[in-house]
Amino acid sequence: MHPRLLKTFLAVARNRNFTRAAEEVHLAQSSVSDQIQSLEAELGTALFIRSRSGLELTAAGEALRPYAEELLAIANEARAAVEAVSAAAAGTVTIGALETIASIKLPQWLPAFQRDHPDIDLRVKIAGSGDLLRKLETGEIDVAFCFDRGEVDERLAKRAISTEPLILITPPAQKPSSKTSDLAALASMNFVATEVGCVYRHLFDKAFQAAGTAAPKLAAEVGSIGTIARLVAAGTGSSLVPRFAVADALHRGEIGEMPWPGPMRTASLVMIWRRRRVQPPALKLVLAFASTGFASAKSADVRPRHAVSFPL
Repeated sequence: MHPRLLKTFLAVARNRNFTRAAEEVHLAQSSVSDQIQSLEAELGTALFIRSRSGLELTAAGEALRPYAEELLAIANEARAAVEAVSAAAAGTVTIGALETIASIKLPQWLPAFQRDHPDIDLRVKIAGSGDLLRKLETGEIDVAFCFDRGEVDERLAKRAISTEPLILITPPAQKPSSKTSDLAALASMNFVATEVGCVYRHLFDKAFQAAGTAAPKLAAEVGSIGTIARLVAAGTGSSLVPRFAVADALHRGEIGEMPWPGPMRTASLVMIWRRRRVQPPALKLVLAFASTGFASAKSADVRPRHAVSFPL
């Protein structure tokens, strides 16, 4: 079974659609269909059936899937081993990141990396935390930058690279109040929240649950922190976000800031990658550069601007 056919098979299995799979592997739809037919002919059985919701794996397809993933992983490791022997620090490294990290944190060190290593091509894919882990496991990306959500699959390695303060952002005209210094008081406020599955949303919901307090009313659920900041500035409500993501809006005075009274007041930014017997030299360079790049990058000023302080 040629790795090219297995890669296409896994793309179809993930997307359950020839058109979307073709976009993922950069082939014409007819080529994807031909490759699946070739693989089915080689194995002597159908791997997919059509249903109302799209293509479904047959029992044979389900049986093949983990072996296809393992075979592709071994092929990648073999390539990495050869590159390591030849000391070839070149090729392509695909980075996955949350949108906020990609737009604010990566530009702080990626240009310097590209200047130092012009033979390494970098690609960046934006996704949510859950999708990033899935893309790592399937080999779609080489390393993910996201916030720590706890334990990861044993096939993955994880390293913390920075600790980011969490804050409540408020409409700029909101007045300080001693009544908002605890979670019970915050429950009466309107909030703009990130979507379920986001680490900040998890910390937000968990804090109120642990305190035995009813969750605040959500005026909106939004996937973009930039949009959240604009909604807060317009007076829609308050929100829990990492400070670095809204540092510019705070500096311009578009939003105010309050300390977050929840038990977890920081979020760990981590990088996660697949464990291999031999890591590709290009990926090893990215991992090493990112470790120092995030640590040395100028972080958002942790002193509140237009901040609300709580009277004692």
